[in-house]
Amino acid sequence: MEKYEKILLINNEIEAQILTSILEEENIPYLLKSYHDSAYDGIFQIQKGWGCIEAPSDCKNRILEIYQEIIDGRTK
Repeated sequence: MEKYEKILLINNEIEAQILTSILEEENIPYLLKSYHDSAYDGIFQIQKGWGCIEAPSDCKNRILEIYQEIIDGRTK
């Protein structure tokens, strides 16, 4: 199994859904980690962001490009 590294922080669930949908379409391996902890009622999401995407380092540039397109509103 390839080693995964943290690629970027996700600000909210909508970004996460859009990004993971595109990553799946492009067959890019990833792991979505949410920082939500029900025991603390999501307080870590306020401090750290909604979550993060981890992936192999050779996918980093493409994932960052896709994320920037989402932020800029240029997705399909």
